[in-house]
Amino acid sequence: MTPTPPRILLAGGGSAGHVSPLLATAAQIRRRSPESEIIVLGTAQGLETDLVPAAGLELVTIEKVPFPRRPNGAALRFPGRFAGTLKAVRTLLRERRIDVVAGYGGYVCPPAYLAAAAQRLPVVIHEANRRPGLANRLGARRAAAVLTAFEGSTLPGARRIGMPMREGIAHLDRAARRTEAVAGYGLDPSRPVLLATGGSLGAQRLNAAVGEAAEAFTASGAQILHVTGRGKADGLAERDGYRVLEYVSAMEDAYAASDLALTRSGAGTVSELTAVGLPAVLVPLPIGNGEQALNGEEVVAAGGALMVPDAELDAQHLRSEVLPLLLDDQRRGAMAEAARAFGITDAAEVMADVVIGVARRA
Repeated sequence: MTPTPPRILLAGGGSAGHVSPLLATAAQIRRRSPESEIIVLGTAQGLETDLVPAAGLELVTIEKVPFPRRPNGAALRFPGRFAGTLKAVRTLLRERRIDVVAGYGGYVCPPAYLAAAAQRLPVVIHEANRRPGLANRLGARRAAAVLTAFEGSTLPGARRIGMPMREGIAHLDRAARRTEAVAGYGLDPSRPVLLATGGSLGAQRLNAAVGEAAEAFTASGAQILHVTGRGKADGLAERDGYRVLEYVSAMEDAYAASDLALTRSGAGTVSELTAVGLPAVLVPLPIGNGEQALNGEEVVAAGGALMVPDAELDAQHLRSEVLPLLLDDQRRGAMAEAARAFGITDAAEVMADVVIGVARRA
C-alpha cells in the first residue's frame, strides 16, 4: 500500500528571524518529499503575509495574542482570546489531518504546540537564539526533536544543526562570485569592501558612524557598501568608493562583494556570515534580553568575528579599529577561515529530514 504523503504544519511568523528559516525548511521539504502537503500557520500582521504566498505556500492565519506582561485590560481578555486561537488551530489540525507541527517561535507557536499536545501530535522545534523564547520553552517539554542554531541552549534535548537558510546563501562561493558582485554595486574589485548594515530595519547608530567615517575609508583605498534600511539613507551622500543603498533583495550578492562586515548580531545574520565565511565586526542591539550578544559570543571566541558594544561604536572606532582590519588581508583571511569553520551550511536540509521523518513515523 502506498504510504500517505506527509501533512506538515510549519508554525512561525512576525519577523524575518522566524519566517526565513521556515521558508528555507519548506523549500527543502518540497525538494525531498514533493508529495508532502505543507501548510504555514502565521498571523495577518507579520512578514509571512507577503513572503509565504510568494513562495507558493498555503498560509493560514490566526489572531495574534501576546502573553500579557502586566495586569491590565489585555490580561483580562487574554484567556478568551487565546482559547479562540487554540480552538482554531485544533480544528485546523483535525480537518487537515496534520502529522507533525514544526515551530520556529513567535506568537503563533504556543497555540500550535498546545493544540498538537491535545491531539497527541508530534512537535519539532527550531530555536534560533542561544537564549530561547517563551514559545519554544513551552513546546520543548514534549517535543520529538529540539534543534538549535547555536550550542549552549537551555532547552531539553537540544541539538545544534545551525540556521536553516536559503540555498543561495548557504552554498555561496564568495571567491567565485566576488568580482561580478563588486562590479554589480559599482565598486572596484581591486579594493577591499566593508559591508555595513543594521538589517532590514536599519540601525541609526551604525548609519551615522559609517557616514561620518566614510571619507577616511575611501581615502585609504577601501570601499563601503552601506545598506541603511528603508527610509534611513537621508543625509548620506555617495562618493567614489562609498555606495549607499536602503535595501538589498539578495544578500548573497552583498556577502559575495564584501571582505568584512559591520552588522548587528541577530541569530540569522551571525549564522549567514559564518556559513559564507565572511569575517565580521558585530555590534549587538543594546535593547532586549541580551540575546544578540549571546548569539555572537561563540563565533567571537572561535576567532571569526570581533564584538563592539553599541555605546562604543562611533566614527573614531571605525577609523582606528575597523579600517586597519579591512586593510589587513592576512588577519581577515584567518578570521574568514575561523568563521567558515564555525558556520553550518546544511541546516535546512537537516531540519527538513527531521520533520519528514517524524511525520512519517506518526
